[in-house]
Amino acid sequence: MRSRRGVEGFIEPRTTVTETTLLLIAHDGEWTRRRMESPQAARQFAHRLSMPIYDTALVGYPQRMRDYNARNKRTT
Repeated sequence: MRSRRGVEGFIEPRTTVTETTLLLIAHDGEWTRRRMESPQAARQFAHRLSMPIYDTALVGYPQRMRDYNARNKRTT
């Protein structure tokens, strides 16, 4: 977060395959995913950093992340 601008958090719910995860997405769509203990833990983490946090089940994934993935797919 410190080396990126405009980072927002997106909580991904637990599934049968993965635990709760937090996507950290920068202004340009670059992203990283980290496991979290629970959605509440993800919200507390975001609150401590004064970072906006969203629930992907409610808002989906941001277009900038999809655009970033598409750009990187073309270059590889």
